[in-house]
Amino acid sequence: MNFQIITDSGSDLPLELVNRYNIDIVNFMIRIGEEELIDDMGEKFDKNAFFQRLKNGETASTSQINVHSYIEKFKFYIEKEIPVVYLAFSSALSGTFNSAVQAKKILEEEYEEVNIDIIDTKAASLGQGLLVYEACQKKQEGYTREELIDWVEDNKLNYHSLVTVDDVKHLQRGGRISATTATVGSLLNVKPIIVVNTEGELVPAAKVRGRKKALNYLVDQTIKHLTETDKHSIFIGHVGVIEEAEFIKEKLLERANPREIIVSSYGPTIAAHTGYGSLSVFSYGDKRTG
Repeated sequence: MNFQIITDSGSDLPLELVNRYNIDIVNFMIRIGEEELIDDMGEKFDKNAFFQRLKNGETASTSQINVHSYIEKFKFYIEKEIPVVYLAFSSALSGTFNSAVQAKKILEEEYEEVNIDIIDTKAASLGQGLLVYEACQKKQEGYTREELIDWVEDNKLNYHSLVTVDDVKHLQRGGRISATTATVGSLLNVKPIIVVNTEGELVPAAKVRGRKKALNYLVDQTIKHLTETDKHSIFIGHVGVIEEAEFIKEKLLERANPREIIVSSYGPTIAAHTGYGSLSVFSYGDKRTG
């Protein structure tokens, strides 16, 4: 039976891949200044202009996707009798997963048959996006809905996320570090390295002095954890710093032979929290720990 894969715009997938695999998207909303904007995966949203506003010192905020949005999205497929597999933004980072679960429960009171499977990816940004991308490839290979769900659950904690930011003040505003730590970090040019743990939380992994050392650390740690390299892709994400993202790609290709490396900018939902200059590497490897 045919089924539909859905994810949310927190996955940061390039629009070309969204269209290629017919992925349906539930959209986050962004507020910057007096504007409220839809994170539409770059279809109309001008990401470069948004990044420039962040670089110029403007701050942005996001709100979780509400229950009504999920009801409307899921209802469309229920009425067409198309089963859904929804790969959701980490429940440890947003209430959107719980909104989706609540929407499903409401719809089960209205409809006799609700074929909606909701999976907490325990990931975000292009870490979530990489899992969705490779799940879509499995579907294209002929996986049934049940087989795909089993594959995602068995493999989702093998997807690694390594993140650094250029300005630690954004982490302070998001409550990830204290004001004192942010101030000291700025003065000492310390660049934090952040990972996503087994619960899908963002946790500090290391502190590196200087930007170049931080980029090389991302490369080293990615290489350390890689497995089945030729069977999987690597995603590199960035906020306005394509040259540094390409530097990381070059360094990875010197030491590994992945199926492909895709460089893409974050979407505004994630960029709002990491700030201009953030860089990340997302890959498949050994099981996450911690």
